[in-house]
Amino acid sequence: MAKRTDILQTLNQWLSPEDFQDYCPNGLQVEGGEEVNRIVSGVTASQALIDAAVEADADMILVHHGYFWKGEPQAVTGMKKNRIRTLLKHDISLVAYHLPLDDHPEYGNNRQLADVLGIRDPRPLAGLLWQGELDEPMTAEAFAGYLGERLCRVPLHVGAGPENIHRVAWCTGAAQGFLPMAVEAGVDAYISGEASEPTTHTARECGIHYFGAGHHATERYGVQALGQALAREFGVSHQFIDCDNPV
Repeated sequence: MAKRTDILQTLNQWLSPEDFQDYCPNGLQVEGGEEVNRIVSGVTASQALIDAAVEADADMILVHHGYFWKGEPQAVTGMKKNRIRTLLKHDISLVAYHLPLDDHPEYGNNRQLADVLGIRDPRPLAGLLWQGELDEPMTAEAFAGYLGERLCRVPLHVGAGPENIHRVAWCTGAAQGFLPMAVEAGVDAYISGEASEPTTHTARECGIHYFGAGHHATERYGVQALGQALAREFGVSHQFIDCDNPV
C-alpha cells in the first residue's frame, strides 16, 4: 500500500507538468483516500471507466483525458456531477496527465505507439511530433492493414504519397493539425488519431500519406506504461481497463 501524496509527487517528478501550457489541470483532479493499494488506468475518465474501477475496488484512477477542460461549462451538473459523485462516494482519486503524458520519452503515448508499431529509432521531430523508420518499406495498402492489425481498428487512409512508405512521422490523438510539419520534414506518411475536413486536401496536394488511426486507439498505451511503472515503484496493483471508443 502507498500514500496518494507519494504517488503524486513521483508522477509530477516523472512528467514535469509545469513545463506545459495545457488545456486542463494535470495531476490530481478529484481527491480520494490517502491510502492506495489498487490503481486502475484508462484513456478517458468516462462513467463507464469509473464504474469499472468501482467494481475493481480501485483507490485511484489514472487517465489521459480527465476533467475541467478550458472552454467547457464550469458548473458541476449533469454528466459531470454524476461522474464526480461516483468518485467521491467511493473515495477514489482521479489523476490525469494530458500533454505531459503525450510527450514523455519513455512512458509517453508517442513513444509507446512507436513500440506497438515496431517503428525503428523513434525520436522527437518537433514539439510533440515524432519520426522514425519502418524496418521494411510497405505500400500504403499494406501499411493500413498493418495499422489495423496492431491497433485493432481499421484506419482512415487519405492522400497520395510515395509508392512505398519507409520514413514516418506521428503524433497520437487529435494532431491532424501537425500534418504540414510532417510534409515539411519530408516523411512518406503521417499517422495521427483523427482527420479534419482539410486533412484530405492537404495530404493529396502535398504528396503524403495520412493515416487517421483513431484518437482512442493511438492513446491506449502511454497510460498503461505509466500505471505499470507505478506498480513497480510502489508495489501496488495496476489494471488497465479499455472502454472502447470508435473515434
